[in-house]
Amino acid sequence: MLKLNLIGPGRLGQSMARLAQLSGQYQIAGVLARTPAAHKALDFIGAGQAVTTLSALPAADLWLLAVPDSAIAAVASELAQAGVVAAGDVVFHASGALDAQQLAPLRAQGAQLASVHPAFSFADPARAVATFAGTLCAIEGDAVACARLQAWVSDLGGVPFALQAGGKTAYHAALSMAANYLVTLAEVSLQTANQAGIAPEMAQRLVLGLMQQTLNNIVAIGPAAALTGPIVRGDSATVAQHLAVLPSQYRVLYQVLGQHTQCLAGERLNPQQQQALAQYLNNQ
Repeated sequence: MLKLNLIGPGRLGQSMARLAQLSGQYQIAGVLARTPAAHKALDFIGAGQAVTTLSALPAADLWLLAVPDSAIAAVASELAQAGVVAAGDVVFHASGALDAQQLAPLRAQGAQLASVHPAFSFADPARAVATFAGTLCAIEGDAVACARLQAWVSDLGGVPFALQAGGKTAYHAALSMAANYLVTLAEVSLQTANQAGIAPEMAQRLVLGLMQQTLNNIVAIGPAAALTGPIVRGDSATVAQHLAVLPSQYRVLYQVLGQHTQCLAGERLNPQQQQALAQYLNNQ
């Protein structure tokens, strides 16, 4: 049975450690617990030896640094100085934005380095543990570490997939645009619906219902086939009317997204339609 050390028993860390414990495939060896909240997390995990310094962590096969992104490099350096990681151990962090190179100080000790990012919200550890099954988890780093962590993710109920070398930042940008900008677009659309005099409750049903239907279509037939509306129809007159009623900050957003929508429409637009649309969408 492989042993796991946890550094950073926050919501993600304690959830992953609890899942490892429940899998029956891993033994929680040590948990760095310096605060009352960390000791409470240890109770949730249900296993592991609480320690207060990195140098006191016991031997382990897997080392999870579930600390804030800004602290990963510093903790990795401190862990290397502590001299407790052995050659062949797998050390990994769970940042969505940063890659395994953040752990570089540990390479001199023979550690295998990687990152594992579950595309999942760990807002509540108990709920996270209950609903984690099937979660996609991006893995990148050293080949040996990635192979071992693919098995680890699978044992926890997740679905591992590999990122190519150097792909972590683009991966995180993709998730950020998909999640964060969808929220922003929803808010802009709701504000514009309110501008039309639609009551907030009805605007919610109208805009969010259409967004959900569109997402379902994207899943079923792909983005290009799911595209509808005036741009893919080459209706530049309607686009011009939209731009005329939008406030300046929304107009720029409409135009930037419209340019990419025009590209997605591609050959469905003839040259005259392309030119007419560009007249409005490129004029910022």
